[in-house]
Amino acid sequence: MAKESVKARQRKRERMVAQYAEKRAALKAAGDWKALDEMPKNSSKVRLKNRCQLTGRPKGYIRYFGVSRVTFRDMALNGKIPGVKKASW
Repeated sequence: MAKESVKARQRKRERMVAQYAEKRAALKAAGDWKALDEMPKNSSKVRLKNRCQLTGRPKGYIRYFGVSRVTFRDMALNGKIPGVKKASW
């Protein structure tokens, strides 16, 4: 499980990206690179990292479910994800 400070930092970045999204899009469309450069660095969308919503794990992220592979497997085996079952052939 990721440290709480790492998860908090990620949440802060997500808020900043949402807050400045329209302003950044307008500046990009206008081609005002100087003003874009002066905006907060964490307001850029490329600074976001896909992390598990429950544990904060950065690797093995399954985008469709929003959790890591470890959490996904645990939830699937416990029947917490509808329509998902262990494959066997």
